[in-house]
Amino acid sequence: MDVKQLKALITVAEVGSVTRAAELLHLVQPAVTRQIRTLEQELGVPLFERTRQGMRPTEAGAIMVDRARRALGELERARAEVQPAPGVVTGIVTVGLLESASDLLAEPLVSAVARDHPGIELRLMTAYSGHLQRWLDDGDLDLTLLYDLDSTPSLNARPLVRERLWAVAPPSAGLRADRPVPFAETAARPLVMPTPGHALRSLIDAAATRAGAALDVAVQTNSMRVQKQLVLAGHGWTVLPGVGIAEDVARGTLSAAPLCEPDVWRSIVLGTPRSGRTPQAVEVVARELVRGINSAISQGSWPSAQAQGTDARAADV
Repeated sequence: MDVKQLKALITVAEVGSVTRAAELLHLVQPAVTRQIRTLEQELGVPLFERTRQGMRPTEAGAIMVDRARRALGELERARAEVQPAPGVVTGIVTVGLLESASDLLAEPLVSAVARDHPGIELRLMTAYSGHLQRWLDDGDLDLTLLYDLDSTPSLNARPLVRERLWAVAPPSAGLRADRPVPFAETAARPLVMPTPGHALRSLIDAAATRAGAALDVAVQTNSMRVQKQLVLAGHGWTVLPGVGIAEDVARGTLSAAPLCEPDVWRSIVLGTPRSGRTPQAVEVVARELVRGINSAISQGSWPSAQAQGTDARAADV
């Protein structure tokens, strides 16, 4: 198999049409059909089935599409890492950001890399910690923020930030940063909660056990944005990290206060793979990400956060 065949495979799978794939690849339709057929003959399995909705990958086809994307991605990375001049860092770096921290960290990271390392192409992915860890393990991320995780055989986890969780309510509740709210008082309210299995939900459930409090769960969602919308609409209170609600509180669209009795904390780490060579571009981006975190904490834009070993050396991977 060759690169042209893999590109044809991926494009047909994405658009569901040989005709449309040929247009995107600037080829004639028979050429794309021939590339797919040759690949199927080499593998000995059909890769697509025709449906009313178009060309759909078979089970074997879906596996090949996934692997082909990664193979072409690695070739693209290798091409980008060939330095055009001494001292110029180049490459493609894919970074995972926690959804709760992306608004605070994404733009400063992009600006710093564009200003100081224009040869690096950044790709940002945002999600919850569990998804980001899986993507890192699968090789789809070069580095990522995760929380409440220790190093494992597959990844290094370097502590960066320790931050409190906050009770979050509509503005009418009058919650204030200088008046912590007992966990039991929060638990007695109808709550908009993360879904079970979510790492944040596990932290909240553990705190409820320590406080001897039963949670009054009104609704569950896997979206932080939806959590805040439902709180604002009056469906209950919620619990979120301070970084996720700082702008909302500053605008007055939500009110919030740190939890107490017990205090509830989460730790954010920088996750990087243990295996393989670490490209210089990845090291550079890791340092810029850590500097951005340091800056956010020192400027007070990351509420109730404490830095944990976040000097530039801590980001070396």
